[in-house]
Amino acid sequence: MIHAMTMAGKRLFAFACSASNPFSQSQSKYKLPTYFCFPRHSSGFSASPEDDSFGDKFLKWHNGGGTFHESACIDSTALVEVGAVVHSESVVGPNVRIGSGTIVGPSVTIAHSTKIGYNVTLSNCCIGDSCVVHNGVCIGQDGFGFYVDDDGNVIKKPQTLNVIIGNNVEIGSNTCIDRGSWRDTVIGDNSKIDNLVQIGHNVVIGKNCLLCGQVGIAGSATIGDYVTMGGRVAVRDHVSIISKVRLAAASFVTKDIKEPGDYGGFPAVPIHQWRRQVASRCQTRVRSP
Repeated sequence: MIHAMTMAGKRLFAFACSASNPFSQSQSKYKLPTYFCFPRHSSGFSASPEDDSFGDKFLKWHNGGGTFHESACIDSTALVEVGAVVHSESVVGPNVRIGSGTIVGPSVTIAHSTKIGYNVTLSNCCIGDSCVVHNGVCIGQDGFGFYVDDDGNVIKKPQTLNVIIGNNVEIGSNTCIDRGSWRDTVIGDNSKIDNLVQIGHNVVIGKNCLLCGQVGIAGSATIGDYVTMGGRVAVRDHVSIISKVRLAAASFVTKDIKEPGDYGGFPAVPIHQWRRQVASRCQTRVRSP
């Protein structure tokens, strides 16, 4: 048991110091949650009796009746509901609530007071304090990365990094956030994400951003702070959007946005230019016989 706690501590320390982790950058605006892990027999931790075991190294959690691996580090105040499973070497902080049907994959970290809904799937991720993850969310699965080799075969690119969710983030139902391949996928503090949003691998989103329903952000895009995206906004891969940008619904960002302000259209242009385009098209329709 002590060995398992030691391994969890080493994993957290290595994760915090990782060069690919934006939280570890000097003077970073992000902070990795801090945990103190104790053996389950102390500070309220409890391993279930033998008759409550569910198989090899999986036990019943005392608070809620969920299932956990013996190497997981779970605070005694965490609620793991019946039907939820916490896998090996995961860390679940104080006052966390994990809903039925949720799978917390190996080596996942959830900070204190975060609420995880029903049928959520978490893997390869670190979730900050006081977050809300609604039903059906998937975080940390492989991104859509492939290439064609010399023989014309479609080959999968390795997807081996993580997703880092900041503090006070809310993620709507059935949203998907892919893990990174060459850098971690990051969601900044206080950002709010609506239902049915797709965030590709290596995407970095700043703090206090608002993403409305059906937004799609392709891989390796970089989004600044205080960015608002209306419903069904699309952002192409490897595009950068500066802070304090607002995008009208159904806009498509095809190139870098380097000036703060309001944008709209396909492709997205400054909002006044887009409105003139729309007015011009309407006038053309009216004048046509």
